[in-house]
Amino acid sequence: MSSYSTDVKNELARVTGENQCCHVAELASLIRMGGTMLIGGNKNLGINFTTENAAIARKVLTLMKSGFQVKTEVVVSRGRRLKKNNSYLVKVVPSPAVAELLNVLGIIRDDNLNAGRDSGILRKNCCRRSYLRGAFLGGGSVNKPEGEYHLELVTGNYDFAKMLVSIMKNFDLPVRQTDRKNDIVVYLKDGDAITSFLRIIGADIALLAFENVRVVKDMRNQVNRLVNCETANLQKTVNAAFRQVERIKLIDRTIGLAKLPPHLQEIARLRLEHPEAALQELVDALGGQVGKSGINHRLRKLEQIALELSGEERHEPQV
Repeated sequence: MSSYSTDVKNELARVTGENQCCHVAELASLIRMGGTMLIGGNKNLGINFTTENAAIARKVLTLMKSGFQVKTEVVVSRGRRLKKNNSYLVKVVPSPAVAELLNVLGIIRDDNLNAGRDSGILRKNCCRRSYLRGAFLGGGSVNKPEGEYHLELVTGNYDFAKMLVSIMKNFDLPVRQTDRKNDIVVYLKDGDAITSFLRIIGADIALLAFENVRVVKDMRNQVNRLVNCETANLQKTVNAAFRQVERIKLIDRTIGLAKLPPHLQEIARLRLEHPEAALQELVDALGGQVGKSGINHRLRKLEQIALELSGEERHEPQV
């Protein structure tokens, strides 16, 4: 995961909805992304939630303690490999209160597991925003804005992915969905869409950073396009001038420039004197007596004469 994704998640871990209903929606999404259920003694249910981000682990604990009487533990596993992050396991100890928590979250409904159809806790716009925030915290990532624009939410739950797509479409986001091995990936590829998503989930600081880089990137791309266009136009001008000089020299070797009408002689000699000049520079050299279209027409006529001579040099061309 890029450092930018980490920055976004660290910011979101400090963002909390004002209402308890938003806390429920965010926690439900977090649990669906990174949680697993377990069965303890007396068939009581428990929850394990795993993350590599300490701030997200703290947020899950905070949300669970907000209105729910459950006992929690945190187990930290040190990363053994170089640059391997620590892993944080938030354990909700099995108890009757956990079943109540899961019912409120909508993960259990009428003693049955609800795969991911959470419309019941998503009636309000603020709850839908919190739900998307939880999904990003639990299984999302976003490329740094200097690179290719890409934001994704990854889950192994098809119904949950379908719910995320529905909510994002409700916010008019051009969301797409694809499969990756055993996972479903819900993603955005458009810069405007990503900034909208960051705004929706409350990542205001990350949004500003993204926009700042995007503005500079877009300006740089625009400058590069202009430079490339100017370079291409300059190359075309140079190539045309070189071709014209060579064909005028062919006329001079074959019949001599003196055989040409005065107006063509004038342009032919002017081009030989200024072999790399653009049309406007030739106009200026003539003191503006002939415009660009007039000079271009005469140069094309000279090229036509040269082509006729190269095909049949013994005959004097019509001028």
